[in-house]
Amino acid sequence: MSDRLTLTQRCVLLVLLAEARELTNAELYGLAGLRLEKPQREQLNERGLIASTKVGRTYAHELTDRGAVWCAEEMTGPRPARSGPAGGALYAVLNGLRRHLDGSGQVVAEIFRPDVPSRVVAAYAAVAKGTENPIRLAVLRERLTDVSRAEFDGAVERLAGRPGVHVHGEADQKTLTDRDHDAAVVLGGTARHVLTIEAAR
Repeated sequence: MSDRLTLTQRCVLLVLLAEARELTNAELYGLAGLRLEKPQREQLNERGLIASTKVGRTYAHELTDRGAVWCAEEMTGPRPARSGPAGGALYAVLNGLRRHLDGSGQVVAEIFRPDVPSRVVAAYAAVAKGTENPIRLAVLRERLTDVSRAEFDGAVERLAGRPGVHVHGEADQKTLTDRDHDAAVVLGGTARHVLTIEAAR
């Protein structure tokens, strides 16, 4: 099966593995410069390697269990023909990762996890629209419905330690709704409801 996939298809599968989450076409392009055209998408769907869902006018793709098995097997394979030096470097890294997994007894799923802090930052940027306005955590949670509460809380806690990131309680408690209280993250024993991220100077 592997030798019948194009280099683009292989790269899409590997990016989905590394990101460990569903990715839209725009995210695939932003992360790796990949464009998954209709014939290649349909081929991956037919082979059960990815599941694609229509989202508005575009698609979002997620690696299936079968796709994860393909990726694990690909880590032991040679680099594809005509993949260039970047492809050669990628497959050298994959082979090295396979040796590490074999030696440690770990599995691929223990290595690749979603980068939730970066997703929270991206959600903030989308809502703030280039400003440094405070954004309620309730709003951000609603944009990341596939992220568990524990993952979101942990991501906000890690972000709070970064320069220019502020997670604070709402000064006017009367403005808080039940939704805000439920979405709060407790840091240092205090409920925090709002996130502010300063622009890079």
